[in-house]
Amino acid sequence: MAKLIALYKHPENKEEFDNHYFNVHAPLTAEIPGLREMKVTKFTGSPMGGEGKYYLMCEMYYDSLEDLQAGLRSPEGKASGKDLMGFARDLVTLMIGEDA
Repeated sequence: MAKLIALYKHPENKEEFDNHYFNVHAPLTAEIPGLREMKVTKFTGSPMGGEGKYYLMCEMYYDSLEDLQAGLRSPEGKASGKDLMGFARDLVTLMIGEDA
């Protein structure tokens, strides 16, 4: 299993961010070929106190790194990427990983 992880910093307007993320971006991303599962976590705090560095995390699971890369190159993957850069360019960090 390979996964693409998106970590989002706190947006200035959380209501506007949530509206776009859950009503526009997540449905676009869910259409990417090869995507097996998508888990979204909204962080509620830090054990150190306060809200922590990140606001939201999305984990997108694929059968293999090749499937992940093919999904990102697909028209659906490109649409998701274009949307991401339009609303969260300065907020998002993307990483690729695999379950250990």
